[in-house]
Amino acid sequence: MVTAAVAVALALGLVGGLIGFAAGRPTQVESTVDQLRRAEAERDVKQIIELTAAARGMGEQLSPILESIQQAAETGRTPEASQARQWQQTVRQLDETFADPPSGTTATNVARGSLKGAVEQTGVAVDTVALAVTKPVPARTEYLGLAARQAALASTAWSVAATQLDQINIDSGQGHQHVHLGPGEADGAFAPDGAAEGTGGSTGR
Repeated sequence: MVTAAVAVALALGLVGGLIGFAAGRPTQVESTVDQLRRAEAERDVKQIIELTAAARGMGEQLSPILESIQQAAETGRTPEASQARQWQQTVRQLDETFADPPSGTTATNVARGSLKGAVEQTGVAVDTVALAVTKPVPARTEYLGLAARQAALASTAWSVAATQLDQINIDSGQGHQHVHLGPGEADGAFAPDGAAEGTGGSTGR
């Protein structure tokens, strides 16, 4: 009787242990969901790194254009038609880089869309400069003033996109990454936060 009781107790303990082990293990669905989440996170980090690098290059091309438009309005000196055409070509090429964008998380998509909007607004300002070149001298001042306001809007839009891009870099572990335009930014634009590049993330403290 004692032997039988011990055997039953051992059997029940074994069954209970197996049930507890099975209950603690993730199900196939849970494992699949976890794998998908990890894959999405890795894909998003890759997109953020690539978008940040692209934004740096774009900013280096946009900043002198926006600054030149502002200076043209302040001095009243209309850029040459050849210069306006070159700016238009540059902006078109930058805008083409946003064609067929990859699918990303909402935060990354917002950053990408904001950068695109800033590039497009720059295109509007450049087109206005090109139009100013064709106008009689007395009318050029008005068109240059309009172009300068449009350039200021483009600069402000870029600063918003840059701030969003900085935040998603921090959230994804890359730390602070600043792609603000600097001298080409308009009054009222969001300025960089002053933190050192790469700090604030898991890859840089």
